[in-house]
Amino acid sequence: MSFLAQIPTEQLLNQLESGFILMLLGLATVFVFLTLLVFLTKGTSAVARRFAPAPKSAAAVGSGATRSVPSSADGAEVAAAIVAAFAKSKE
Repeated sequence: MSFLAQIPTEQLLNQLESGFILMLLGLATVFVFLTLLVFLTKGTSAVARRFAPAPKSAAAVGSGATRSVPSSADGAEVAAAIVAAFAKSKE
């Protein structure tokens, strides 16, 4: 830090002041940008919710179509495929 002793005091103070101002301007810019981003995201979300079609309820979806419940045979096939793939990866 001996190089700081070689800089005149006035110049050092001017540089520190300029650096502090630049830091504050940068912080303010980031704050304004992030605040604007939050509000624009909320606004876009509100517009999308307003104009997007409403999703069907679970009761309406479940009543029209029958759900296929995997049988134990399907589970056995999946387990056999996993065992075969594991054995193949060890070769």
